[in-house]
Amino acid sequence: MSLITAMATYFIIWWLVLFTVLPWGARSHHEANADIDPGNAPSAPIRPRILLKFCVTTVVSLAVFAVVYSLIAYRLIDFDSIPFLPKFER
Repeated sequence: MSLITAMATYFIIWWLVLFTVLPWGARSHHEANADIDPGNAPSAPIRPRILLKFCVTTVVSLAVFAVVYSLIAYRLIDFDSIPFLPKFER
């Protein structure tokens, strides 16, 4: 796997994990029975803790990327074994 391919793969994994982590611990004004400031949506989170979620996303993404990289680098899953893809010649 080249460096550009690895960076693109990590970027995609990071965004997928981010959208999975974003709802964790989010409580809206409506759920917390808190007063809503004028101009804010009732569904806006009270404390989004976005920096913590970015850190968690980075750590989880590194673990997922390590698994994906090892599957590709050690050829544990080969593209030729997927039945609906065309056969690739080396």
